[in-house]
Formats: sequence, structure tokens, C-alpha cells
Amino acid sequence: MAEKEENKMEKIISLCKRRGFVYPASEIYGGFANTFDYGPLGTELKRNIKDQWWKKFVVEQGSIVGLDSAIIQNPKTWIASGHLSSFSDALMECLDCHARFRADHMEEGKFIGGKAMEKNQCPACGGKKFTDPKEFNLMFKTFVGVTEDTAATAYLRPETAQGIFTNFMNILQSNRVKIPFGIAQIGKAFRNEITPGNFIFRTREFEQMEIEFFVEPKTEESKKWYDYWIKTVEEYYTGLGLKKENLRIREHEKEELSHYSSGTSDVEYAFPFGASELGGIAQRTDFDLKQHEKVSGQELKYFDESSGKRYIPYVIEPSLGVDRAMLAFLVDAYDESDGTDGRAAGEITLRLHPKLAPYKVAVFPLVKKEGLPDIAKKIVADLRKSGVMTFYDESGSVGRRYRRQDEIGTPWCITVDFDSLKDNTVTIRDRDTMEQERISIKELENIILGKLK
Repeated sequence: MAEKEENKMEKIISLCKRRGFVYPASEIYGGFANTFDYGPLGTELKRNIKDQWWKKFVVEQGSIVGLDSAIIQNPKTWIASGHLSSFSDALMECLDCHARFRADHMEEGKFIGGKAMEKNQCPACGGKKFTDPKEFNLMFKTFVGVTEDTAATAYLRPETAQGIFTNFMNILQSNRVKIPFGIAQIGKAFRNEITPGNFIFRTREFEQMEIEFFVEPKTEESKKWYDYWIKTVEEYYTGLGLKKENLRIREHEKEELSHYSSGTSDVEYAFPFGASELGGIAQRTDFDLKQHEKVSGQELKYFDESSGKRYIPYVIEPSLGVDRAMLAFLVDAYDESDGTDGRAAGEITLRLHPKLAPYKVAVFPLVKKEGLPDIAKKIVADLRKSGVMTFYDESGSVGRRYRRQDEIGTPWCITVDFDSLKDNTVTIRDRDTMEQERISIKELENIILGKLK
């Protein structure tokens, strides 16, 4: 079973490279370990994932405002947050090849680099002699200015949350927000992971979709919103096509909790390499704002007009990984035919939700003459003006063109044929059912937009 699942990951990685979802970074120079570039289709898929998150978590909520904070913050930010003192992993070094790995990943049965390892077996060389675990800070250090000394030391942010907390008063003073309310941010974060791996699941540069939701400092109020955001996060994934049976909510044991958390739940997905975290919902209490108030010397209390009291609110944080979400959607959508569904055995269909699919529609002229390309290109132009990402293809047989679009997840294909010249109709084909129907070109735009809604 493990071999079969590992093979599925290899096929998905191959598909991503072949079709332009994900490329190895710096490939012409031999690549750069566990670093990836997103190609044209991957860029569209990531954008759609983020757009749908913003729509559900910001636009539809009504009590959430947006932020885009700096990647490099004042180093005192990371003193206040505790990252400089406690953001570390236990590290073990192989005495044979000197490769380094997280101690918790060396447990028997853990998957490292896509392989299940024996306890304390080096994934690089197979050796079994290691140093004792040593703490290793995960933040990337850099220097600001022309000198490289202690005074110029800064860090790439390891999470997007702290930029939200340091802007708490700015947002209170410049926006008419009242508790309960949230601040949302999508952005890059950087962690010097010791053992990145499993394709784009764990990388040193990644993207987060995160909200800090501020509530009254009451345990029951915090718990109510904690439960609400768990449910909302689960709805986000399942609403975009992830099978519910592949998801689980796992509450952290007490010894697992971060230093700031009074309760955390992970949303885990059944990846081919094992159940792993897609995102998390944490009750951060009032830890962060209290710490920033203490280190900065600035008051960060909320004034409640109804009660006349000032207080530091509690915080609930739903935090989701963009790259991990993309991998989960790809794994869940990947379908290889067994030859009994009308497709040839081995044919790949990427059954992405239409809202996530890089291209929503592909348009084909049956042949490259008789005016059919002109009609097809006009349809493409009109759909694109309506905001529908549309692909034009006139190369190869229509059957081959269908298969190309199935493989990249395009939900609908439109064929312009000789009947189109007579009655202004086209054939629209559904990716999942392969059913075709004849519709008027005049109705096409409304039909596609209706399907997307």
C-alpha cells in the first residue's frame, strides 16, 4: 500500500512538471534543495486558492479587514513573540555523512523524503550513528544595511501573524472596527527547516493565509469562536472539493501546545505520505499583544465603548498553508482511469473544483479553416472579457485536445464545428461526465458563468 501511495506522489510530481504546475527552482543550475517555482498553471491554481479563501474568510464574513505587512520586521518583534528564544527544533547529525535531521522525524515509521525509515536511520546514507539532539533556531538571519554585524542583524519572518499584532492599534485607530473582529493576511513566510520534503508540502519558503480574530477576554467567548473557525476552515476545504473522508480534525495534546496556546486543532489531510497538517486553529489567548505591549512600551489595549473598559483581547487564529492546500487539492483531484469509465486505461483526469481549475474553459475549432478559428477566437475573447480564464487550442485531433485539458483539470471544452456556421451553436463537453450538449453561442457566456456560481 505504501509503495502504491509513493508511486501516486511520483506521478503527481511528474504531472506538475510536465504540465507547468510546479518546476524545480534554479533547474538550469542543478536546482536548489526543496525549492520550487510555480509555472503558469500552478500560478493560476494558487491564485484561485487564495481568492476563494479571501472571499470566504474576508468578503463574506464582514467583520474581517485585510493587511499586507513587511517580511523583514524590527528584530524586537521576534524577541516579543518568543521566536528568538523558543522557535527551534531538536537536530541530529549523521556521523557518517554529516546530514542533519529533525529528531522527531527520525522515529520509526516516519516518512522522510517520501520513504519510510527505520528508527534513527539516516535517509541520506542509511547510517545509524548520530549525535545527541541539539536545539536549532529555524529563523533565517540576514543583515540590513552595509555592515554585517550584530547591530544590523534582522530576520525573515517565520510567520505572518506578528505583523498583524504590531499593527493592532494602527487598525483600531484608522478603521471603524469593533470586537469581535479579525485581521487577515496572505503572504510569504520563511523557516530554515532541517528536513524539508514531500514535494511542496514542507519547504523553507512558503505562503500562509492567516487571520487573527480578536474577542473579549473570556474563556467561553474564545471557545465559541474557536469552534466556529474550526467549522469554517473545514467548510473551506470541502466546499472546494476535498473529500471529507480524507480530512480529520486533530486536537493537540497538552504537551504539544505552543507556548502561546490554550488549545489548538490541526486540520489534517490523508496525503500519500501519511496524514499531515493542512492548517491549524489556535487559541492564542492574550499572549502576543501582552508581549508586544511589554517589549515596545506601547499600550495595546482595546477600549470597549459599551462598558467603558480597556482590555487586551483574546485571539483565535485560523492559519492555512497555500502550498499545502494546493498539494492536497491536486492529490484529491488526481484520477487515473482503469479503462472502464469510457477513457483509455491510464488516462489522467484532474478533477479540480471549477473555481480552482487554472482554465475554466478550452475552445477548439474542429479544423483550422472554413472560418471556424475566427468563431472560436471570438468566443475566447468574449469569455476572457467576462473574467473566465479560457484556453484556445487548434492542434491535433479533438479527442487528443480533450485529453490534454482533462489532464490539467479544465471543466468544460467547447468545440466549434461546421454546424456552428449554420446555426450559431457549439458543443460543450463536461470533463467529469464526458457528456456533450449543443448550445447557442449567444447563451454560452451566461451558461458558463452560471456553472461557475
